Amino acid sequence: MKALPRVPLSSTGSLYIDGAWVEPHSTETIDVIDSTTEQVFYSVPDADVDDIDRAIAAARRAFDEGPWPRLSHAERAEALAAIAEAVEERIDDVVEIWPRETGILASSVGVVMKEVVETYRYYAGLATDFAFTEEVPPTNGAAFGMIVKEPVGVVGAIIPWNSPMGLLAWKVAPALLAGCTVVVKCSPEAPGAGYIMGEIAEMIGLPPGVLNVVTAEREASEALVRDPRVDKIAFTGSTEAGKRIGGILGGRIARSSLELGGKSPAIVLDDFDIADAARTIAAAECFLSGQICASLTRIIVPDKRHDAMVDALAEEFSKVRIGDPYDPTTTLGPVATERQRARVQDYIEIGRQEGAELAYGGGRPGHLDSGWFVEPTVFGRVAVESRLGQEEIFGPVLAVQPAHDLDDAIRIANATEFGLNAAVFTHDSARVLAIARRIHSGTVGQNGNRADFGIGFGGFKRSGIGREGGVAGLQAYLENKTVVLDAPPT
Repeated sequence: MKALPRVPLSSTGSLYIDGAWVEPHSTETIDVIDSTTEQVFYSVPDADVDDIDRAIAAARRAFDEGPWPRLSHAERAEALAAIAEAVEERIDDVVEIWPRETGILASSVGVVMKEVVETYRYYAGLATDFAFTEEVPPTNGAAFGMIVKEPVGVVGAIIPWNSPMGLLAWKVAPALLAGCTVVVKCSPEAPGAGYIMGEIAEMIGLPPGVLNVVTAEREASEALVRDPRVDKIAFTGSTEAGKRIGGILGGRIARSSLELGGKSPAIVLDDFDIADAARTIAAAECFLSGQICASLTRIIVPDKRHDAMVDALAEEFSKVRIGDPYDPTTTLGPVATERQRARVQDYIEIGRQEGAELAYGGGRPGHLDSGWFVEPTVFGRVAVESRLGQEEIFGPVLAVQPAHDLDDAIRIANATEFGLNAAVFTHDSARVLAIARRIHSGTVGQNGNRADFGIGFGGFKRSGIGREGGVAGLQAYLENKTVVLDAPPT
């Protein structure tokens, strides 16, 4: 009998609340399923509203009464540096967990985790590089004015399943540096990252209530959003879920950062080699089996180059090796869940029914007996107004769309409700900049997916509100307070 995989977590039967691993109020559990074997990997508590209440109370108490917000930024930076070191020491554990939860290739985890470690170090560095106070000349005749940037308060960080360690870091690191306290709500599909962070918080001695970790389904999660003791929600997930969260928060005038869906275009111009573009786009779409909100999934090309692009993408996908994400020869793993596989295959069927030309893929690989696998898929002549051309699939499916000219290509690029990411394939950087100014998107990159959390990431239109990463990601956890004095402080 094959040995069961190692679960490198010590407290999966508990929730991390108020600086300790505690028994949940709820008796329900959530099974985390290995996306390759379809077997239970481990189980965690399914927190109920009472568990959420305990976590919020702990975070509120830690913010209102505890030492954390009253420490200096340099002192909080020391904790972030300790978190970075501890995360680096747990990379092998993340390799054991993340591919089983989501299907990412084990060979990709180390690269991503280096970025996660640097995220905590980057925000630790902002303790000295960022101006948390700023003198501003008053306009009302007073002698002295200043802006003090203070923590927003208690943060509910709602983490998705596709890239939990990274997206957790881009929320937790700036929130902690700002002086906020946090309730991390893990995804039921991929709670391992949150449990690792709880163990790290305990190990480095974060004050009780500063970081709390729970895993819950929708009803209990909504209690986190509705609770007036929570000052801000930082959410990454679907646009539909973001709409609901935004509506609830608007009703109580709470702060939010919403990083939502995408249907990102890649415009390929005449001067760029079709084979090179196809190689770049296809390889990127295989990362995490296309389960990336910033994926370049709409490929817009001049009509005369359409068929060549479809053929080149099909050729690249024909080379993909689908299989176990721990096999070093594999280049495409499974999608994360049975529900996600069904969603992707439903969209493939929708594409067929809408009359798009299926050029490659469209089914399940026949050589695998288990696992939520989907063949990488290319459709040609995808209509702009079609569901395949408009809706986020979140799987390895590309749609090629012909354009009459550059103006038409830009029109097609902008003709969705989303505006998260985009790319222009050309060797002319000045031309990319000119086109980028006409594309309604939070990021526009040259010759590939250039989404960059180090600078700042977020979307236009229904792709979200606010930015994560960079200095903007810190500002999202701060409130500006204007202080006007009769004389400069001494």
